[in-house]
Amino acid sequence: MVPVARRAGQPGPAPSRPAGTGAVGTLDSMLVSHPALGAMPPDMTAGLPDAAARLLAARARLGEKALRDALAASPQMRARWDETGLRNLLRDTEVMVERIAKAVASGDPIWTREWADWVAPVYRRRRVPMDDAIALMEGLRGACAAMLDEAEREPMNAGIDAAVAVFRYYRRFSGDARVRNPILDAIYKGA
Repeated sequence: MVPVARRAGQPGPAPSRPAGTGAVGTLDSMLVSHPALGAMPPDMTAGLPDAAARLLAARARLGEKALRDALAASPQMRARWDETGLRNLLRDTEVMVERIAKAVASGDPIWTREWADWVAPVYRRRRVPMDDAIALMEGLRGACAAMLDEAEREPMNAGIDAAVAVFRYYRRFSGDARVRNPILDAIYKGA
C-alpha cells in the first residue's frame, strides 16, 4: 500500500519515503532538473577552473607551440601543408585549447570527445588527415603540461586521450587523407 501524501497540518502517519522522490511509478527526478528537460547542465567548477583559466589566457601561445611540436614530430606534415593550411591548423589549435580547458574546468573529458566527433567530418572535407589532428592534440599535451602541475594534468590527459581515441576511430574509414603504403594502394586499385 502506498501512503497518501498529506497536506501540512493534517493529522496522520508520517510519509514512509523522503520528500521529493515522487509517487510510485513516476520518474525520480532528483538527478535532473525536470524529466522533460534532461540532465542538469555541467558544473564548470567541479574540476579545476583556475587551471582552465590559465590555459585559456595562453591559448594562442599554446597553439603555436603545439603546431611547432607537431611539425617537428611529423616531418611529412610540413611537406603536406602550405602556409594557408598551417594557418588553418593554427586556428584550429585555439579551439582545441578551449575544449581542453572546458574538460579541465569540469573534470569531464566529454568536452573534447564530443568536439572531436563533431570536427572529424569537417576535417575530412578539408582533407586533413586524422594523423595530423592526432599530432596536434599530442603537441597540445606537451604544451599544456608545461603550464599545469601534476594534479591538473590528469583531467587534461583524460580529455586529450578521449579526443585522440575518436580521431583514431575516424582514421579507419576510407577517404581519410592519410599517407598510404604505395604497394598496398596499387594492390587495392588493381594496378
